[in-house]
Amino acid sequence: MNQPILTAALVILGLALLACVFRLLAGPTRSDRVAALDTIGIDVLAMIAVICMLLDTQDFLEIILVIGILTFIGTTALARYIERGIVMEEEGGDRNDT
Repeated sequence: MNQPILTAALVILGLALLACVFRLLAGPTRSDRVAALDTIGIDVLAMIAVICMLLDTQDFLEIILVIGILTFIGTTALARYIERGIVMEEEGGDRNDT
């Protein structure tokens, strides 16, 4: 009974994924690309959740968790790179905190 709704949700998520890939490639700024990359991760995560519901299984829930963690770490690292120009600081290095 829910299969047509879930299939429609997959199609909509696929279209959103394509739009985010376009934004990722076209930019124009780094911030746009980081936001697009974060949204792609969320879209993939949602698509896997919908597939889990379609197949009536919980086998992919760990994959959803891993994708969520990697998306968070990746977005945080890229945002830090945009803000500071470096992802990881050396211990004892010069910091320009003002």
